[in-house]
Amino acid sequence: MTHLLILGAGFSGRAIGQTFRAAGFSVSGTTRSTEKAEGLHALGIAPILYDGGPIPEALAADMARATHVVQSIAPGKEGDPLFRPGTPSISALMPKLAWAGYLSTVGVYGDHKGGWVDEDTVLNPVSARSIERVEAENHWLDFGRASGLPVAVLRLAGIYGPGRNALRNMEEGTARRLVKKDQVFNRIRVEDIGGAALFLAQKSLGGLWNITDNEPGPPQDVVAEAAWLMGLPVPPDIPFETAELSPMARSFYGENKRVSNAKLRAAGFEFRFPDYRQSLAELHASGRWRG
Repeated sequence: MTHLLILGAGFSGRAIGQTFRAAGFSVSGTTRSTEKAEGLHALGIAPILYDGGPIPEALAADMARATHVVQSIAPGKEGDPLFRPGTPSISALMPKLAWAGYLSTVGVYGDHKGGWVDEDTVLNPVSARSIERVEAENHWLDFGRASGLPVAVLRLAGIYGPGRNALRNMEEGTARRLVKKDQVFNRIRVEDIGGAALFLAQKSLGGLWNITDNEPGPPQDVVAEAAWLMGLPVPPDIPFETAELSPMARSFYGENKRVSNAKLRAAGFEFRFPDYRQSLAELHASGRWRG
């Protein structure tokens, strides 16, 4: 039996779990709270409580039967929990492992002033969280080389999907059109993250992969598209320079790049939602945008 363990079954992890379950995998996932554990159980994902510290007995038992693993827990200052001092090796914890995926971020590329980047671009992470991701990426890639197992690093763009999208922001009155000259972002529908992870796992593909849709674009255009779909007035433009933003939100605007998904498409992956227009239209028509 093929069994997927998701370390950190949050928004992306749950979508990955549902995709693997539909393909015949048994799936388990870790979470920090009993409330979220109930939500995982409802999706058919066996919940395991884990706070990112030493590995508890229940998690160790699940690791022993895992044929596939997806690591989604942010490393933080202490680093990836599977590579901290005193933690047994992955090979010892997961002797049946055939494929591993590590969820990273396109933030590892840093700022390229709107230019294109791909998997061969030299990394220039700016934020502390992106620097931590690069370190974790390297740990996983080193493990893949040492073990001979395919380890895929999935560099994710801005994630959205059912329950987390511009349509819902419009309904709740929280949508804002922040405008910064020439600023673009990449994004990815959460179901396509699940599909990409399954695609790489089934083909036993490792290495670096940008997981992003086909169309980097200005964030204010996404808000305008959502407003049009809902028949609501487009929110007014807010100049980035005078906008009230959290330090983390402002840091996102300090990085401007267009991320290529050409490698993933060349490998044969087909996006269900290749751009935000098709994706928002589907969310609106299906009614799933509320989550």
